[in-house]
Amino acid sequence: MAVIAMWKCDRDDTMFDDKKSADAYDKMLELGEVFARLLKQIVPEVDENKAEDFGLILARNKEQVVLACKGKIEAMEEVISGPDNVVKLEAAETN
Repeated sequence: MAVIAMWKCDRDDTMFDDKKSADAYDKMLELGEVFARLLKQIVPEVDENKAEDFGLILARNKEQVVLACKGKIEAMEEVISGPDNVVKLEAAETN
């Protein structure tokens, strides 16, 4: 029987095949949490789940957000155009 190393994200128990992916996913979740907190602070009446969803969308697409902040606003069109174009970090499936 072979031993397979797996990394687990402590925020949501998602499993990964390599540490680099696990760390990137954890940082993405942390950034999403910060964006959600910012939204809740600015718009206190926003629903908690909606704030989290919005934060994760921004975090998953941070490259486009950065480009838009630097003046390349059309970079956000990829994010706005729909969930099929949203950059996602996928977890490894576990059995």
